[in-house]
Amino acid sequence: MSVLPYPTLIQYPTQTSTTKAIFGVGRVRIHPLTCPGDTDGNNNSSNALSEYEAIISKCIQQSQETDAKTRKKYMKQGVALASSYLSSTLNIDVSIVDVEIVLNVDCINKTDGCLASCFLDAGCAYVVVRVKEEGGNDGLDKALEAVDTTRLPKERLILHYKSNMKIEMNDTITSRVGTISIQMDVSSLPCTDWSNIVTPSKEYKSIVQVSLSNDISNEDMIASISSLSKAIGENKGSITLVDPTAEQLGLSYAACMKTDREDGLYTTVVVTRSNEALGLVYSSKESIIAALECGRGVYYSRSRNGLWRKGDTSGHYQTLHRIDVDCDGDALRFTVTQNGDDIKAFCHLNTFTCWGEPKGLRHLEGTLAQRLHDAPPGSYTKRLFDDDQLLRDKLVEEAQELSEAESKQHVAEELADVIYFAMVRAAKAGVSIDDAVSELDKRARKVTRRKGDSKVAYIKAGDAILSKK
Repeated sequence: MSVLPYPTLIQYPTQTSTTKAIFGVGRVRIHPLTCPGDTDGNNNSSNALSEYEAIISKCIQQSQETDAKTRKKYMKQGVALASSYLSSTLNIDVSIVDVEIVLNVDCINKTDGCLASCFLDAGCAYVVVRVKEEGGNDGLDKALEAVDTTRLPKERLILHYKSNMKIEMNDTITSRVGTISIQMDVSSLPCTDWSNIVTPSKEYKSIVQVSLSNDISNEDMIASISSLSKAIGENKGSITLVDPTAEQLGLSYAACMKTDREDGLYTTVVVTRSNEALGLVYSSKESIIAALECGRGVYYSRSRNGLWRKGDTSGHYQTLHRIDVDCDGDALRFTVTQNGDDIKAFCHLNTFTCWGEPKGLRHLEGTLAQRLHDAPPGSYTKRLFDDDQLLRDKLVEEAQELSEAESKQHVAEELADVIYFAMVRAAKAGVSIDDAVSELDKRARKVTRRKGDSKVAYIKAGDAILSKK
């Protein structure tokens, strides 16, 4: 897997009118004490900071509470605040973007680690613990104590420090954190020899955080990032750029890729959030930058010899979620949501994909959407849309039949029934397959789990429905 750069936002707003999707590369590191929110939505730095402090306050309440029920209540409130902070204030889709949240030692300790769990339960992928430079060796010890306080799996923890601290890796560190992050000074660029900074290891992954000076040329930046990518090595770590512009990030991203095409283009597969292939297109360095600037699917049109902003003429534009590179580093994948006022079509033939109409769940979703607005006479689906009680009864009934099915074929049949009625309920509420996939992805990042016991009240309500049959 190629080593590709992603942004670290310290002073840079998460969204502005000129850079709307800089974290479209699929990963971002956030410094909540200094990073402004969505300035287009009037969430300035002070608002973002006050919301972050409210999360800390709620986590302190949780850590000091002895009553289990009240503690759980504070935990849920803290996670709700953190979720709102990430999605509304910072405008980041945590279900698809890997968010690294930087927490200082004091915040972790005074919340007894609750703050770290809170952000992971809200959808963050990693917690970054920063070693204070002024503390010397004592700073490292305190950072490792904070790591222990989080009580998190080492795979979800990143230890960050400046390169001039000369911290030596040993079992004391690598047994507690899975990734080491090293901050490079601006004066180190351009650089082609990273052997003293990066030592690929089986025990941990390395991330190099690089600050880009205002006067560095694109040529020097590309040379440095490309050589750094090779030094880290395949699947051994990554690179993060501090407050980059979309141009700097896009050029650095492309610098870590390769192509054997004479025109220098990158083969690009466009997929939905559930990994359905919509079509095959091509990207250039310029189109990657443009996509990161506007947060849409932007590609290179070989027939027009220029940028192709999908939807500008057809109206079938795409919301960009993330860009990934394949294992060989020579092909791109754009994960998007396909939009359209009349129909949602990627293909010029007005079909959802370039391989014709979808089948399975996506076909069912399209049919239900059509039935909701224009059902033929006698449509059972339309009857379900109009009769809340009938839909609820059928959901309970089919779920019960699924739970009692025994043979493989019978389970498949009852599962199909449950999916149909569940998707009718979803279509009625305006919920899509992608919405459900997003929720599943967010839940996969949680570190605290419920017992998962059945809820008596709902079981009784279901029994009451079934007893009428």
